[in-house]
Amino acid sequence: MRVAILGGSFNPVHIGHLALADAVISTLRYDRVIFVPAFVSPFKPDADIENSQDRLDMLVLSIAGDPRLTVDDCELRRKGVSYTSSTVGDIIGRYCPDGKPGLVIGDDLAPDFTQWYKSDEILEKADVIIAGRIYKEGMDAPVFPFPHTALDNGIMDISSSNVRERIAQDKNWRYLIPAGARSVIEDRRLYKPRSGGLEEPEAMKKNVSMPFSQIVYMENEVRTLVSPSRFLHSRNTALLCYDLCVRYGLDPLKGYLAGIVHDICKSFPEEELFRLARKDGEELTKMERKKTSLLHARAGAALLKERYHIQDEAILEAVRCHTTGKENMGPLAKIVFMADKVEVSRPEVKPSLRELCARPSLSLDELFAVALEEIVAFLMVKEQDISEGTLRLLASMSRKSKR
Repeated sequence: MRVAILGGSFNPVHIGHLALADAVISTLRYDRVIFVPAFVSPFKPDADIENSQDRLDMLVLSIAGDPRLTVDDCELRRKGVSYTSSTVGDIIGRYCPDGKPGLVIGDDLAPDFTQWYKSDEILEKADVIIAGRIYKEGMDAPVFPFPHTALDNGIMDISSSNVRERIAQDKNWRYLIPAGARSVIEDRRLYKPRSGGLEEPEAMKKNVSMPFSQIVYMENEVRTLVSPSRFLHSRNTALLCYDLCVRYGLDPLKGYLAGIVHDICKSFPEEELFRLARKDGEELTKMERKKTSLLHARAGAALLKERYHIQDEAILEAVRCHTTGKENMGPLAKIVFMADKVEVSRPEVKPSLRELCARPSLSLDELFAVALEEIVAFLMVKEQDISEGTLRLLASMSRKSKR
């Protein structure tokens, strides 16, 4: 196997790093690129970098699913200044590559390569690959006085320092880095000013109770378990849940997660729906026996606990009763119940009901009461069966409105 080594601080890794690795494989026909995060870069000995474990985690999550790429933590384990000569020898000894490994360096560092520690030894052991970073097309690049291969990789105008600045200043940054790295940054609140700098904006301090990585994981799970059209419905439901939670002072990320997973069992076979639904200890209603697809709500709540270890009772309640509703529903359950019925991909929803959902003057209970009446009226017009739970819920809401 032909391997190439790509070292750096990766503070954080960004899409330019991954594009560079892809160019090495596609253009020079290497089989695998090994990312090697430095403990202390000899080029940036005084740099203020994030925790080594954070940088390592960002790299590992960013290359998930691509067997052409890997991460090696040899420099982090060695600690101290990370010298390339030691790393090349270490990689050769453990990976046993076919021929010399490639060593990717940028054209910003290449002019001083002969001054690197044991540069002659590096040239003996590795084939140097010089990637474009600062010398763009039309510019006269310097002539490097040592054997090397020039890589036509295309230069992306992005750097780790720029990403860090954007995060600290609450500017757009989220799609300059891979999704895996983003989840680490969001969850661990990386690259925020520690002192003497800009205060973290209020918008960045909110919505941190639900791990971003958990939401991404569950969204991908749902995508694999339901049909494409059902996934679109689930995501539209999640977005409306998010918006309504923002309006009514609930955790919007918790609302988004509940919306994403509410139909997670929609495509499960009937026997599995029965097995999971019985886990809540309740008897099956006449309606559920007649229309077994309704069991996907109860089954979904059980699956979230059994397989995904989600214990938040507000989320579980929202999933469990999103089809028929129940008396004394919590605020998140009310939001998911409504969002499931009126999200934008539902063609049969009255425009007036969607307008109500967009009206900030109504309280959550007022909006829920009107939405429930509209939903029941629609079912009656369509001559569809209405569950006992929905009728009891409607009756209880009517009693409350008369008080």
